[in-house]
Amino acid sequence: MYSDETHRMARKSEAKAQPLNFRTDLALERRDLYRKANNIEQEVSGIETEEEKTGDTIVTTRVKVLDKQGEEAIGKPIGNYITIDIKKLKVAGEEEIQQASEVVTKELKSLIEKHVDKMAPILVVGLGNLYVTPDALGPKVINEIDITRHLLQYMPEVLDENTRPVSAVSPGVLGTTGIETQEILKGIVENIKPQLLIIIDALASRSIERISSTIQLADTGIVPGAGVGNTRKELSKDTLGVPVIALGIPTVVDAATIAADSLTLFIQKAQEQAQSNDYLNQLQEEDKYEMIKEVLTPSDYNFIVTPKEIDDLIENMKDIVARGINFAIN
Repeated sequence: MYSDETHRMARKSEAKAQPLNFRTDLALERRDLYRKANNIEQEVSGIETEEEKTGDTIVTTRVKVLDKQGEEAIGKPIGNYITIDIKKLKVAGEEEIQQASEVVTKELKSLIEKHVDKMAPILVVGLGNLYVTPDALGPKVINEIDITRHLLQYMPEVLDENTRPVSAVSPGVLGTTGIETQEILKGIVENIKPQLLIIIDALASRSIERISSTIQLADTGIVPGAGVGNTRKELSKDTLGVPVIALGIPTVVDAATIAADSLTLFIQKAQEQAQSNDYLNQLQEEDKYEMIKEVLTPSDYNFIVTPKEIDDLIENMKDIVARGINFAIN
């Protein structure tokens, strides 16, 4: 239990908190960065967090932004954010992929049930560019979704009477279509009238370890490109008129993140040899990311980077996400 003095100091620390440049789409990472930047040991005011483990390789963390204070702290709207971390995905076999997809099904189904009933029509949207591997997750997943809307219209006898109408689209990217994704989806929503959208997109992370091994589910929509500084128009209930569940997977980090993580590993190794070195101890506690980014950005050296195994990782994630969605909505 925390004393009243501890809570008072925490509130005082949060009152002085300054907005952060998170450079990540993940609510869990933002919450952790905010706590570190403001020396908060317990939970951030306005946020609830719970963790659940599945087997030896999967950890699910549910972050709930409760009010305006929590919203302002991590820069995410009030709502539910679920992070599923999957270890050893590079070497995952069929059993591990199936286990991960079942976790996605469970969490996604829970979010869907908060917003629509079992028979409500759903539109699945795969954002991204099929020809750029780190950005190809959305279009690849769309090819695996079990579509039923057209069958219910033209061949209803081949389906169970309790089948949900499901449709899907991959709208491409602004650079090849000349049309904002929000504009495309508004037209589709107005015409086919889904009651909920599930939008799949690639995200940016502040951790190398999360690349294509983390899934974030959120029922607050998505701002495509926000994590890499290429913000597009918001896709949410406010802009599209229906609830939006975003399913995102980090596939890239920027060079400053890699440099900061590498420096952390270097410092940890050096500290094993020099525990009393005050400079190394101080450097370990500081936010090295911002320092490194300031050096790299003016010279255009802060590249967006993806691992060499990205092809295999995307294929594994595509299977996990597609199966998870299919079992959650059908």
